[in-house]
Amino acid sequence: MSKWTIDPLHSEVTFKVKHLVISSVTGKFSSIEGNIESSKDDFTDAKIEFSAAVESISTGNDQRDGHLKSPDFFDAANHPKVKFVSTQVSKKDDKDYVVKGDLTIRGVTKPVELQVEFGGTQKDFYGNTVAGFELSGKINRQDFGLQWSAVTETGGIVVSDEVKIFANVELHKK
Repeated sequence: MSKWTIDPLHSEVTFKVKHLVISSVTGKFSSIEGNIESSKDDFTDAKIEFSAAVESISTGNDQRDGHLKSPDFFDAANHPKVKFVSTQVSKKDDKDYVVKGDLTIRGVTKPVELQVEFGGTQKDFYGNTVAGFELSGKINRQDFGLQWSAVTETGGIVVSDEVKIFANVELHKK
């Protein structure tokens, strides 16, 4: 069984949410960690555990970040981490996978499905084995208790319910 850890210096987790239905706001979690166990080189039997610290959320606007950490959204004081635990890894072809798992946000756990592109493995400058992945998926924030909503004077929705999730992950073999 091989054990891998996320390299936070070469990984990122971002999200996009429509604002006023016409543009997107992008945010990221800067404090992430994760472990993967797999006995197969193609990761089809991988067991994945991942978390992101809600306090590390950043959208480039301190006021918005504070609102996202508040009970209106993530409620960081009571739910400090976003967590993901895989339940199934399916290989579609040499580089494309589907990863299913349980995502927990704000104490609510729901199944999600992520599209994954496997970039392959490589040795780094120090002789360590490194693997790379790009992930994407969508969730409905309302499903996880992030229910704050507002409507403009003209009836436009301030924040959409659909959240697009993206991650670029580099793993280091232990």
